Amino acid sequence: MALVFVISPPRAGSTLLQRMMGAHAEVFTHPEPHLISPIAHLGVYGNVDKAPYDHINAAEALKAFIADLPNGEQDYLDALRSYTDTLYGRMLSTSECSYFLDKTPANALVLQFLERLYPDAKYVVLTRHPLAVFSSYANSFFNGDWQAAHEFNPILERYVPAMARFIRERPVPLLHVAYEDLVMQPESQLERIFAFLGLEHDPSAVEYGSTGPAKKGLGDPITVDNQGRPVTASIAKWAAELAHDADKRRLAEAMIDRIDEADLAVWQWPSEALWAPIEAAGAAPAPKPPRNNYTLQRRIMLALKKDIHSRPHGKLVKRVKYYCDVLLRE
Repeated sequence: MALVFVISPPRAGSTLLQRMMGAHAEVFTHPEPHLISPIAHLGVYGNVDKAPYDHINAAEALKAFIADLPNGEQDYLDALRSYTDTLYGRMLSTSECSYFLDKTPANALVLQFLERLYPDAKYVVLTRHPLAVFSSYANSFFNGDWQAAHEFNPILERYVPAMARFIRERPVPLLHVAYEDLVMQPESQLERIFAFLGLEHDPSAVEYGSTGPAKKGLGDPITVDNQGRPVTASIAKWAAELAHDADKRRLAEAMIDRIDEADLAVWQWPSEALWAPIEAAGAAPAPKPPRNNYTLQRRIMLALKKDIHSRPHGKLVKRVKYYCDVLLRE
């Protein structure tokens, strides 16, 4: 079994890349399996803030246990790898492919663990204009409310430094791909990627729609299945959004100010180039948030969640939860 990880933040175009790569006869993929981040937070490399068991004592006990293993940390990594190898391998066995592709965005936040776990895997690192990423995130999941999106998850401040360190240090075999290049020059970018993987180039993979609909997952509920090949329409539409909204522009500037200039340069968006698309947007109309069943459900959930602890329906939800807990208790 060979593994390839696509490393990217949410809404950077990784589902598009996954569909294109997955159109190759030797590449099998599955919607974001999230196998890695849970085992990265067992207490050795990272921890959780809250768990239904004493995770603090468990972490200390696990570290003490690992210290007495014959090969220490390597034995622990071997055990974790046996778990993930089994799941990746058995899923891959449902196909006739040689590569399993995992493009879970959360992997980008546990890279120092992942590079220890799979030092010989291939990594395709996908970057995109940081503000395009955040615009897509806010419009896809928060109905265009940048403030709510940032309060929920400051993805730029989390993902840009982590991925920039990874690209800069190159601790594992990796290929850096820019989203903008991917959609403007999909044929040549795919050829680069397949060459990196050691696969014969398949030009037809650009037309990923011809392979049929993808399995549904949490990766891209908005756009990627609306087209059958890459399109360039999304490259600059975010810029008009900031050009027309001073509050969003101020928040964007605050986010960028918290990111190291060197990390932005590694992403190929240094400060001197970062704001140019906004100036170029001029009088272009601001984009509207996408509308489909998923975004409608999301808007309803956000509306219900807002101030839930002080609104009448919050009491009802808590009461229903109580009865559910009683009924389901063993």
